Amino acid sequence: MAMAAIRSIVSVLLVLLVPAHAPAEEKAPVTPGDAAPKAPAEWTAKDDHRDMMAQLGITTLRQGADGMNRQAPNYQNTDEARANPWPELPDPLRLKDGRKVTTAEMWLKERRPEIVEDFEREVYGRIPAKVPGVTWEVTRYTEETEGDIPAITKTIVGRADNSKCPSITVEIQLTLTTPARATGPVPVMMEFGFAPGAFRGAGPAGTKKAAPAPGVPSGKSRPGGPGWQEQALSKGWGYAIIVPASIQADNGSGLRKGIIGLSNEGRPRKPDDWGALRAWAWGASRALDYLETDKAVDAKQVGIEGLSRYGKAALVAMAFDERFAIGFIGSSGAGGAKLHRRTFGELVENLTGSGEYHWMAGNFIKYGGSLNAGDLPVDAHELIALCAPRPTFISYGASSGPGAEGTWVDQKGSFMAAVAAGPVYRLLGKKDLGTSEFPAVETALIDGDLAFRQHAGGHTTGPNWPTFLEFAGRYIRGPRLPPAQPPGAGGERGF
Repeated sequence: MAMAAIRSIVSVLLVLLVPAHAPAEEKAPVTPGDAAPKAPAEWTAKDDHRDMMAQLGITTLRQGADGMNRQAPNYQNTDEARANPWPELPDPLRLKDGRKVTTAEMWLKERRPEIVEDFEREVYGRIPAKVPGVTWEVTRYTEETEGDIPAITKTIVGRADNSKCPSITVEIQLTLTTPARATGPVPVMMEFGFAPGAFRGAGPAGTKKAAPAPGVPSGKSRPGGPGWQEQALSKGWGYAIIVPASIQADNGSGLRKGIIGLSNEGRPRKPDDWGALRAWAWGASRALDYLETDKAVDAKQVGIEGLSRYGKAALVAMAFDERFAIGFIGSSGAGGAKLHRRTFGELVENLTGSGEYHWMAGNFIKYGGSLNAGDLPVDAHELIALCAPRPTFISYGASSGPGAEGTWVDQKGSFMAAVAAGPVYRLLGKKDLGTSEFPAVETALIDGDLAFRQHAGGHTTGPNWPTFLEFAGRYIRGPRLPPAQPPGAGGERGF
């Protein structure tokens, strides 16, 4: 009887020792393999955000800027006189032990790994050592016409191995379009975007692609002009569209699902685990794995492009995966090409709040609470520097004027970051922007291996595609296309 009473007391104590905030499914099995992880709980973004703050020991965060209400006390700063409270940036060419980086070998073997480590630990997060493998399958093959250019589109699905957590399914959505008349493997521009009608609910084979969803850039260079897809095909290039939401949801409530949740078997993130930007970039890298196996593609000439949050992801993909040959980074703003140390437009404090924190590593939240942007060990100029020596084009719309995209993205802050990345490009034998003077709208800085241009339009890369293709033509070359039918209609095209 005494032994039974002791067992009862011990049982009660064990229950009391389990943290009240820990969901039941976070309990590990007594021994590996005893039980499969349960399905992830339906946490809201605020629930997950609070959990990460608790892990970091943070109780309060500073308020971010308001980009809409001019009467708000925290309305975004647009005064250059107050925009640079931390004017001294981390030196991309100085090792942590104080030594100056003077050779390409020092950069590649010593300094670059230091910068990568800081970004992984503090900003974008680490990819787990054992991310599930991805198996690719072509599920549909369509012959169509883009403008007057015959093309072939493959619908491709990348299925992540979920054998360790069957309740979470990840199927990466990818389409690949190549010119039907190509005489050999073609370069490909991969875009983080949307492929309407290409997957569930797709129309009959051979039908024209649906228009982009509202808010999605059309890629039109001018009203009624060819979209970027047709412009690329006319050069003898192909294009691929990868759907970020099929890799990882764009919200905090989805962090226990998608590839992040699958890798964690449904459990919450740790502070240095990857966020959505790194997960989307990982997905692009897995798509590049597939493109390396497709005989229609010249995998040594695959570029990456994205707009807004997907511009951030494109820059992260370019920085971390050196196989991408060229980057076209559209209106990436905070978390992308904009300097964190700039208090202009969107702030670090916006990125650390419950609406955007999921893009970043949990550790990044510290810089909106107990620390600030000036405490970051790295900044956006070093992310751009990680792209060196490969050509990188930083694109924005105008900050003011009819149809402009506004000041929230801080065009000048990204230009300043590109200027500060210049020394790394020069060290590696490449050419920087060629100036530190902020250029006027529609002035193209494309003579170097780093490029920058603001077009007069809004939140889109569309008007900058012709300029990007001109810039890219120095590096990327597609096979010539034979004349279209009837003879002479298309002429010989390509670089």
